[in-house]
Amino acid sequence: MKQPIWNFEQEPAEEPCDETSYNLRAYFDRMPQEKMQTYRADWTDAAVIAWDGNFKDDGTLMLICSEREVDIEEYRRVLAQCIAYRERAGA
Repeated sequence: MKQPIWNFEQEPAEEPCDETSYNLRAYFDRMPQEKMQTYRADWTDAAVIAWDGNFKDDGTLMLICSEREVDIEEYRRVLAQCIAYRERAGA
């Protein structure tokens, strides 16, 4: 896997981070910019889940080696932070 030019995983966070927080940030680091640019904040939760394609039937993200589940609310919040980070980083 090619390393991305950005490092959102290590970017200072607005809230305290745990292992799952860092895993989610790393997950977004590896999401292709082309895909991330197609995301729309006004989509329904179901549309976001379909767009990502890595959610389980219970509505949580399939994220390995994590202490807790990531729901759609956290996913959207951190995704918005990642998009803002990439804009600042010049991605």
